[in-house]
Amino acid sequence: MQAWRSGPVPQLERPEGSPALQAFDSATQQRVTVGPAEGTARMYVCGITPYDATHIGHANTYVSFDLLNRVWRDAGLEVSYVQNVTDVDDPLIERAHATGVDWAALAAQQTQLFREDMEALNVLAPSHYVGAVESVPLILELIADLEARGVVYAVEDEHAGDLYLDQAQDPDFGSLSHLDEAAARPVFAERGGDPDRSAKKGALDSLVWLRHRAGDPSWPSPFGDGRPGWHVECAAIALDLLGPDFDVQAGGSDLVFPHHEMSASVGRLATGKPFAKAYLHSGMVALDGEKMSKSRGNLVFVSRLRADGVDPMAVRLALLDHHYRDDWEWTPDLLTAAEQRLSRWREAVRLDAGVDGDAVVAKIRAALADDLDAPAALAAVDAWAGASSVVESDDAYAPQVVARAVEALLGVSL
Repeated sequence: MQAWRSGPVPQLERPEGSPALQAFDSATQQRVTVGPAEGTARMYVCGITPYDATHIGHANTYVSFDLLNRVWRDAGLEVSYVQNVTDVDDPLIERAHATGVDWAALAAQQTQLFREDMEALNVLAPSHYVGAVESVPLILELIADLEARGVVYAVEDEHAGDLYLDQAQDPDFGSLSHLDEAAARPVFAERGGDPDRSAKKGALDSLVWLRHRAGDPSWPSPFGDGRPGWHVECAAIALDLLGPDFDVQAGGSDLVFPHHEMSASVGRLATGKPFAKAYLHSGMVALDGEKMSKSRGNLVFVSRLRADGVDPMAVRLALLDHHYRDDWEWTPDLLTAAEQRLSRWREAVRLDAGVDGDAVVAKIRAALADDLDAPAALAAVDAWAGASSVVESDDAYAPQVVARAVEALLGVSL
């Protein structure tokens, strides 16, 4: 699957002793150093199920982890970044049935809209952008391997032949979410799981292959015609392109359980190794007091804002004005403030001279190294822009230095 086009990333001079990135790992609940000291950093960020794309909640996640990509690149690392598209799954099929649109056409249309929004928001394209449909052969190979290891079983009920992962065989299951079964069951049910299916061995066992249902798309397989489960999809793609024990698994905080927990379990049972070294999660975005979600329909779309003439860089600044792990609420006032900030910054980088540019670059780097603290980085640029506008300066290079750093590190084109 084709990704979008990345904008240019200016190369900045990086002094010796620049801080290494520390970020909050959801599994250990601690700050950890994220990424290798040299070589290639490996990251998997879970992509969209392509319907109702791209809302501000989506954009918040991908802009958040675009910062991680940029920080790594600034440190001189190569980045192998994988993002999937769950272009066959229950919610997509249900929307297609409800609207009378072919599911594949709906997925293609929404995926293209997502590409356009990501390009407009200056999110760096992944190294590999991979759909579930194109990955079915890969997923079937993983399921066959899991079956050979004795960790997959078929249920025997009215839909006999559906395959599940036997979570009881993974002693580390639950190590990411830290939920016991009583707490996990309602979350699993709310987020697409089936804890009450009596034919399963365990309530939290996850679906790996769904036998064909009337009206659903399906693919031939050694396990009967059907389609893959969500969690095994991401595990198969990540293991194929990144290998086990990759640096970061990332996504929205609503993916901690069940999706990331269960994908990691698939990975461990398939390889005997850790799935990822660290798990980073972005907060949820609310609208009118409730989490912004497709099920509620309380969505603000990036494409609608763009169609209304909003500068995508203002949208990006509105997102960056919140720490990536925080939950927050979208309001029109946030966008107005971001537009004003963007105007101030653009005026400042067009001055003939400014105050010390290298100092503000160091502050941006330090803020981002501190758990991707974008609000602190924005505040540093605010202070520089304000001082440069009122203080007589003779540093003719400062505006250019700051503009390049803001583009490279924050992804904001001035």
